Amino acid sequence: MEPLRQDDPREAGPYRLEGRLGGGGMGRVFLGRSRGGRRVAVKLIRPEFAEDPGFRRRFALEAEAARRVGGFYTAQVVGADPDADPPWLVTAYIPGPSLQQAVAAHGPLPAETVAVLGAGLAEGLTAIHACDLVHRDLKPSNVILAADGPRVIDFGISRALDATSHTHAVVGTPGFMSPEQARGRAVGPASDVFSLACVLAYAATGRGPFGAGPGEAIVYRIVHDEPDLAHLPGALADLVRRCLAKDPAGRPGLSDVLDELSGAAQATPEWLPPPVTTMVTERLVQTPTSPPPPEAPGAAAAA
Repeated sequence: MEPLRQDDPREAGPYRLEGRLGGGGMGRVFLGRSRGGRRVAVKLIRPEFAEDPGFRRRFALEAEAARRVGGFYTAQVVGADPDADPPWLVTAYIPGPSLQQAVAAHGPLPAETVAVLGAGLAEGLTAIHACDLVHRDLKPSNVILAADGPRVIDFGISRALDATSHTHAVVGTPGFMSPEQARGRAVGPASDVFSLACVLAYAATGRGPFGAGPGEAIVYRIVHDEPDLAHLPGALADLVRRCLAKDPAGRPGLSDVLDELSGAAQATPEWLPPPVTTMVTERLVQTPTSPPPPEAPGAAAAA
């Protein structure tokens, strides 16, 4: 988390912005606070997307659908304003590192942790699909490791980028997108199952199942090559391999994934290894200190 910069906004609708959480292709994410004092994550959409009226319409529809998503393993969408300048989306703030941050800092996760992770993500995706949404961009940076289990974030708005003149590419992240998504074809829940398998392989080994390198090379391997699962534990490797079937119809459903992982996934306060638990604790107590907002024009002269 970083302090606000001098040129950062200080509010979005009724939410006060307190620090920077990160950013991505669609916009910047800030730590905010509601009028009642609840911490939230506020995503401000990039201006080039906001200029497209079609994007705003799709964003409004997707945000409304995302607000209906419940369950224990998603970050609840609590507000959005597609007509604001810039448009914004607000979710519950989940204290904890992303899966990407945790693995980068401390290496692959233990098998027991990966089982809890997989079961939680499968349950979260089930809740998302129940609202007729497909995540379309499940990846390690969109998974938060909280004290009581994982959370899926950034769902429900990726489809708003479709047909936006500024994208010129399929929505998704090389290394974690399905073959049908990489080909620019229609995607359904089975696409998220493929992405889930890629995320679990990353969690268990520290690398994606289709290797590293330029995005185009990774996408080619996703479409044409078999995954490298050599370093995955046997039972997990078998499940991940089936979830990575090139044909969406050949992949197991999320219910099947849950059935296979739920026995090993007994979520407890100690589900994370100690170094990652420390990362969670640090985020619980972090309070960024921001610089004062820039003075209004003429204020210095009047002083």
